[in-house]
Amino acid sequence: MSNTPTPHIAAQPGDFAKTVLMPGDPLRAKYVAETFLEDPVLVNNVRGVNGFTGTYHGKRVSVMASGMGMPSIGIYSYELFKFYDVDNIIRIGTAGALTADLKIRDVVFGMGACTNSNYAAQYQLPGAFAPIASFKLLQKAVAVVEEMGNIGYKVGNLLSSDTFYSDSNLDVNWQKMGVLAVEMEAAALYMNAARTGKNALAICTISDSIVTGEATSSDERQSSFNDMVKIALETAE
Repeated sequence: MSNTPTPHIAAQPGDFAKTVLMPGDPLRAKYVAETFLEDPVLVNNVRGVNGFTGTYHGKRVSVMASGMGMPSIGIYSYELFKFYDVDNIIRIGTAGALTADLKIRDVVFGMGACTNSNYAAQYQLPGAFAPIASFKLLQKAVAVVEEMGNIGYKVGNLLSSDTFYSDSNLDVNWQKMGVLAVEMEAAALYMNAARTGKNALAICTISDSIVTGEATSSDERQSSFNDMVKIALETAE
């Protein structure tokens, strides 16, 4: 018996490409599809979570929103990996800089994703799991950004936080451990990829800085982070 459509995705088998780009915002997914893909087709809109499939320079690619937070990307990425035969998910999101070395609109590649989430408890491991990116995607993405040139970027640890508004300011403790930036999804995506034997990478644009207080607007976050999108599309397999 087919497991598709799923409770959260109305697409049919074969509607998604092997690589799916996942922004958090459904409107960013729509923007990416309409701006970068040729002949994009809407394949999902359950709960307003836009998913499109088209081509980029002759290569079939999909883009679908993940929503905010690890529970949300945990659902969508699992269903794509498990039921839609997707092999690669590249998160294209925003992050807050935890180091002064990162400027607004710089790009961070999440080699690893620390987390304050209890997401890994479901696996009943006898210790702490270290969520990491797929090396082949990371290696290819770094090669792409090097070839593009003139883009500020860093490779390192992200913090995937369960909270946006927190009663405690523990950022300084993560800074001491060399964590570059904070976001809310990568760790769950990496764990789902590990569990299903698939590939994942988080590419994040710095939208604000915890260090300097600088920030971009919601409109800018929706439609102006094109360097990150181009890197992801060139990395897609």
